Amino acid sequence: MNLLIQNGRIIDPSQGMDCVGDLLIANGRIAQIGKQVTIPDRQHSVLQAQGMIVCPGFIDLHCHLRQPGFEAKETIASGTKAAARGGFTTVCCMPNTNPPIDTQAVVEQVQRIASAEAAVRVLPIGCITEGRGGKKLVGMSRLNKAGVVAFSDDGNPVWDGEIMRQALEQSKILDVPIIDHCEDLTLTANGSMNDGVIASRIGYKGIPAAAEEGMIARDIELAGLTGGRLHIAHVSTAGGVELIRKAKARGINVTTEVTPHHLTLTENMVITRGTHAKVSPPLRTEKDRNALVEALREGVIDVIATDHAPHTEADKAQSFDRAAFGISGLETALGSLMSLVHRGEIDLVTLISRLTCQPAQIIGVSGISGSLKIGSAADITIFDPNARWTVDPDRFASRGKNTPLVGMTLRGKVMMTIVAGGIAAV
Repeated sequence: MNLLIQNGRIIDPSQGMDCVGDLLIANGRIAQIGKQVTIPDRQHSVLQAQGMIVCPGFIDLHCHLRQPGFEAKETIASGTKAAARGGFTTVCCMPNTNPPIDTQAVVEQVQRIASAEAAVRVLPIGCITEGRGGKKLVGMSRLNKAGVVAFSDDGNPVWDGEIMRQALEQSKILDVPIIDHCEDLTLTANGSMNDGVIASRIGYKGIPAAAEEGMIARDIELAGLTGGRLHIAHVSTAGGVELIRKAKARGINVTTEVTPHHLTLTENMVITRGTHAKVSPPLRTEKDRNALVEALREGVIDVIATDHAPHTEADKAQSFDRAAFGISGLETALGSLMSLVHRGEIDLVTLISRLTCQPAQIIGVSGISGSLKIGSAADITIFDPNARWTVDPDRFASRGKNTPLVGMTLRGKVMMTIVAGGIAAV
């Protein structure tokens, strides 16, 4: 499809571009872009984008598509349809599947399903250890050659320091990130929300910030020792941010992500939203939220990743201590994040960079640039920054309806998602 997008506000942080102009797609690639675009003689469709933002397609470094093994929660088809609706053109899927993504056969299974059914690009993340058991490294080189773009044991932190050291050494050789869920399980056992005043008042066992920060500190030291590529998943505390800030100042090769929910919500949501506000790591305090936003603005936090964690209704319809952790976040990400822009907490260009070119740099996959440069794949998100809409999980493409935002009105809505020149969602 050849498409001319006219009169949109084009924002491409990778090129320092922010202007009202046109963009021409031809043969699945960016053919022209800017204030002066030559109208082609050949047949093309025209999309008027006045009042819209036209930017590179969003890239999600951390989501759960659940397939294979947990298709009642999500499938690659439903999850990527949700991603397209949320403006994401590429998603990296976590390996906590059944079987886990720890062999070439499972990598190929995910790729095969994605090739046939996915609405957007799917890049698999492989396990660090066999079966996510924390005892023996997977064949990292073999999995990387098969298409794995990073390694993580996801919700299972790599407890053994020697195993983590070996993984980071391999990451340096392969030039791929090790993504660690930083949690000291001895401190979080039976915990269900942030450890603090609200947990004490309600009577829930708390999850202390120290559980996250202690593991971040250990991982940073191992990254410094090995020179490996460390990526901290879903940082949630002010103390964690400060550790990462100091590590970067020391020249340690560490990057990190933050979720939309940790940027915009606090532990208070548990009071009114119950199990739908139960997530790991937990929603923290307003002080923590402010520290995360500041770090995102400064570049201490490199990217925004959804940690989209869909669950069945039964998973959440339990007592708080027994309910599953996780929020279904792909379809509400932009609307949530735009609240930061509308309140003046972060500027729009910075927000878009943390969703596009920054994650592209971390995964380093050829052809996925997070950019609108001429000749690059036409992966484009078009959104209305001011459109108001009400969150209705029954209308989600995702099988996971678990969101604490149900009934809330958000301001900022994806209008079209284009993948390789084809319309993935509208």
